[in-house]
Amino acid sequence: MGMRRRAREKALQFLYQHDMNPPESLVDSLDHFFESQRLAALAEVADPSNPMPDPPPPPTSDDAALRLFAERLIRGVLENQNALDAEIQKHAHNWDLRRMAAVDRNILRLAAYEMRFRTDIPPVVSINEAVEIAKRFSTPESGKFVNGILDRIKGDLLRPLRSGVES
Repeated sequence: MGMRRRAREKALQFLYQHDMNPPESLVDSLDHFFESQRLAALAEVADPSNPMPDPPPPPTSDDAALRLFAERLIRGVLENQNALDAEIQKHAHNWDLRRMAAVDRNILRLAAYEMRFRTDIPPVVSINEAVEIAKRFSTPESGKFVNGILDRIKGDLLRPLRSGVES
């Protein structure tokens, strides 16, 4: 799995957490989230037979790149959440945003942010990534649900759907 997919997944996890329990300090919450994610990843590969493990190593450049991309997405979604929610609601026929599954709602926010505000990411990439993440983190039907709403949002875009720098 590529770094950007992992960053999107981390962004989704943070946005879900933020949606369920908004923190007092975004900066502190981001620091805590990424440090706990790093330590959890290290614990997965730690040697359980070593009673005195070494202190965790400092973050790597890969960790920094992932966090940078994820944080840009997180901050962008949070700064534009009202506009994103209005856009999603406009295209979510017969669905109230508050009644959507929280995971789906935040996947939609994340992809809609990329499609609307990140001209370096082609909208079709944002949609494909969102569908795959929905399949992994939500229900079996979520991929179709997310795809349908994002496809409607894509129809309103005034920029090329396949050009861009990276996924």
